Amino acid sequence: MLSSVQAQLSIEDRLIEAAASCTRDPLRFVKMAYPWGEQGTFLAKHPGPDDWQTEILAYIRDRLQARYRAVEPDKSPIRIAVAGGVGPGKSALSGWLVDWALSTSVDTRIRVTANTGPQITTATWPEITKWRRASLWSPWFESGDRRIRSCDPAHRDSWRCDAITWDEHRPEAFAGFHNAGRRIVYSFDESAAIADSIIRESEGILSGAEDTEIIWLLLGNPTRTNTYFRTCFAGGKNAHLWKSWHIDTRTARMSDKAQIAEWITSYGIDHDFVRVRVLSQFPRASSLQFIPEDVVVGAEDPDRDRDVTLYDPLVMGVDVARFGDDESVIRFRRGPDARSIKPLKFRGIDTMQLAARVAELHQQHKPDAIFIDAGGTGAGVVDRCNFLHLPVVGIEFGSSPDGDMQTANSGIRYANKRAEMWGRMRDWLAAGMIDKDDKLHSDLIAVEYGYGGDKQGREALTLEKKEHMKKRGLASPDDGDALALTFAHPIGKADQRHKYGDHSAGMHESAYDPLAYGGR
Repeated sequence: MLSSVQAQLSIEDRLIEAAASCTRDPLRFVKMAYPWGEQGTFLAKHPGPDDWQTEILAYIRDRLQARYRAVEPDKSPIRIAVAGGVGPGKSALSGWLVDWALSTSVDTRIRVTANTGPQITTATWPEITKWRRASLWSPWFESGDRRIRSCDPAHRDSWRCDAITWDEHRPEAFAGFHNAGRRIVYSFDESAAIADSIIRESEGILSGAEDTEIIWLLLGNPTRTNTYFRTCFAGGKNAHLWKSWHIDTRTARMSDKAQIAEWITSYGIDHDFVRVRVLSQFPRASSLQFIPEDVVVGAEDPDRDRDVTLYDPLVMGVDVARFGDDESVIRFRRGPDARSIKPLKFRGIDTMQLAARVAELHQQHKPDAIFIDAGGTGAGVVDRCNFLHLPVVGIEFGSSPDGDMQTANSGIRYANKRAEMWGRMRDWLAAGMIDKDDKLHSDLIAVEYGYGGDKQGREALTLEKKEHMKKRGLASPDDGDALALTFAHPIGKADQRHKYGDHSAGMHESAYDPLAYGGR
């Protein structure tokens, strides 16, 4: 009978032998490394990798075997671009490749990055470490904060995976990454939002490719058409360099079929949101991000100064919380200035309490108009404020926009009132002033858009629904909606002296005119 030491050595020898058999075969590795179908594990209901994942793993296997064939070896870098919507298992694929690359080749070097630091911390890295822990070869490596490295003291610095953030203004951090004669893996998550300068700088790993195994994986939602990621697919200038896949999440085993059906019903199969999140096709617009971040940063600039006069009406927007973790938010805007009067945010108050706060603020600031989100529980706040004779207008986000005035002036037709308000706010932000508030900033840049049909069946711009944002891990944009509500209807220029006794000025409808919203 084997002693415990002999048995342990035998297991270690078998692990080494098994890893060696997978050096050029990541598909074999993935099928062997994890407890597929085993009861009591997170893979109890999963028999193995999905068909599309199997296809990519087999492609890498075939390319590696071609690299080492005796006749006409193909030593070119392996470059793979995967456009995948929500939930097909892109991150799992990345985790498997990191685990395989480390476990089957001594002194492998891997770099992982994503579109943002929070994405790395909360999504990309946890997925990688999850598969690392589940692997048969997990004892060979130790995991730390954004770092996996060999437990062998002689290889701790040379055999490792690191997750790093990027800075568009310092792309040189991605230069000079070499591992001559060994293996290099780059895995970029949410690649559509990674700056082109970072990817171009990363191309430095391609030098010296003859004696180095290079595998570069670009993964992401195909949300933008004006980035390097898009050029890797059919029709793009770099398509000949990259093997690309579009993953239809309707057929992906790991995707949420009920959620997919809801999106298709809500938006329509040809809507850009569905094209990106479900069909994994690039949108017709250049980006799904409705408000660019540089526009928001400009509006936050404390040095931006716009004249505000007594003739600029003061407007108050009230977004009413619908869910337990949401906030009711009240924001003010006078012409170009939405920062001087600080916003108020409330969590856990009922409609009567919120209406009382609206009344107090009306008494304090005397706004010319109060626009309140009238959907769901907001209807109760509107009713109470009407009972108190406040100058409120209830706004149904799903109602029709004011009309075709926006189309005539900007070439944009909006599908509903919420899209119209956000469109007016986006125009205004180019010159407006907002407070530097992290939640407002996040809300303004998070909302995505696409094109679908309006109530007349015409193509029109629509915004992503709040509940769908929450399902992809984002907070409800309560701050953004509160500010957008101040653009619900045009407020004519008014002589603000009425606040001191003359009440003849007031709200009126007008043709679309940025000046009606305080634009300058």
